[in-house]
Amino acid sequence: MTATTADARPPELRLPKRRGVELSLLIGAVLISVYGYAAVGLARNDAVPPDVAGYGAGLGLLALLAHLAVRFRAPFADPLLLPIAVLLNGLGLVLIYRLDLETPSDRAATTQLIWSTLGVAFFIAVVVLLRDHRVLQRYAYLSVATALVLLIVPIFFPAVNGAKIWIRIGGLSFQPGEFAKILLAVFFAAYLAANRNALAYTGRRVWKLQFPTGRVLGPIVAIWLLSVGVLVLERDLGTSLLFFGLFVILLYVATGRIGWIAVGLLLAAAGAFVVGSFEPHVHSRVEDWLDPYATIDAGQGPSQLAQSLFAFAAGGMFGTGLGLGHSILIGFAAKSDFILATAGEELGLAGLTAIFLLYALLVARGFRAGLALRDPFGRLLSIGLASILALQVFVIAGGVMGLIPLTGMAMPFLAQGGSSVVTNWIIVALLIRVSDVSRTPDPGPDPDPATAAAAGDGPAGEAE
Repeated sequence: MTATTADARPPELRLPKRRGVELSLLIGAVLISVYGYAAVGLARNDAVPPDVAGYGAGLGLLALLAHLAVRFRAPFADPLLLPIAVLLNGLGLVLIYRLDLETPSDRAATTQLIWSTLGVAFFIAVVVLLRDHRVLQRYAYLSVATALVLLIVPIFFPAVNGAKIWIRIGGLSFQPGEFAKILLAVFFAAYLAANRNALAYTGRRVWKLQFPTGRVLGPIVAIWLLSVGVLVLERDLGTSLLFFGLFVILLYVATGRIGWIAVGLLLAAAGAFVVGSFEPHVHSRVEDWLDPYATIDAGQGPSQLAQSLFAFAAGGMFGTGLGLGHSILIGFAAKSDFILATAGEELGLAGLTAIFLLYALLVARGFRAGLALRDPFGRLLSIGLASILALQVFVIAGGVMGLIPLTGMAMPFLAQGGSSVVTNWIIVALLIRVSDVSRTPDPGPDPDPATAAAAGDGPAGEAE
């Protein structure tokens, strides 16, 4: 007697790994970057840069090494994350090289390429060595302690451009707050995952909002207040806003209560009003935001924000072309805070929209990887890391476009900044690791031998 079709074991679901798609997209990302590099040389010097082959080979080698690490250690990872990161990093190198041609005494593209190489090395290390993201949950309190140390250390170093966020030792400088944001995301995700039920269903109800008990909410609020307080002392408004947004988003995701969004917006508005009114460095940026053309009216020439707005206006729909803009007039921050103005002027609204879509796709794939997970920690970690990128893009783009006051942060992957590019590569590596777990097929439990035999899967179930 043979087994019926209903009794047969269902075929194993095999999801495609999509590593070939990833490799194809990486080739396209490298070619687009090389084309932009050559276009800058043609526009400025009527000749292709002599080192364009070396630039393409270097970027291609980095992309290939990262791809091989993903192919062999995270075969089911999302195929879009790595190509988007390579393309954004490549475009950033092109824009910095373009601005370097205007400042021969201050070349940054070579240094940025070195930092990008270091970032890819960290990416490979995370993908290869971190086999399961849930291991990070064990080190939640070590992560938050390290993050607080990284935030406090710059207080003892001189301020740079009005903010104490840098550590300078000899010719080396880095921004420890960039690494602290990943560590705080790990802590927030681990703590909220462990206490999500108590946060959502216990506590005292005030009007339509239910607040958790102080014993549950107190530790995480204390850590958040301490980190934000340190950043206020350092005059780093952008990072403090980033940490606040990260805290509120993860609290909302963990509890599912939309009231936390309303409370967060009210607290953010109150905090911004107080800091913007009484802290001189932040107050000057608020004044510049309210009237970016005040310096022109006073006969002092355009401010950085005004010059940035002029650059966006000059770009129009399709831009002036790579290498043909004048965004270097913005000043010393053209390669860092205001590099988006160069993209807007020389690539136009069309190019700027494409860049924003790349960021949106990167964030969306991070959210998707988190939502597909069953474990709360992985879900919160992935959403938190993707939210860091989203908040950075919003804060920076809003600042250089005059929507909100300037914050002094670096545009992910695009802007000059070694600490920033290394941190962003680590974030992408963690998202790669999470997406690999979320997309890996579940083999399911092994069938019981007796059941298998009765279903005709073995010799005992064969027809006689």
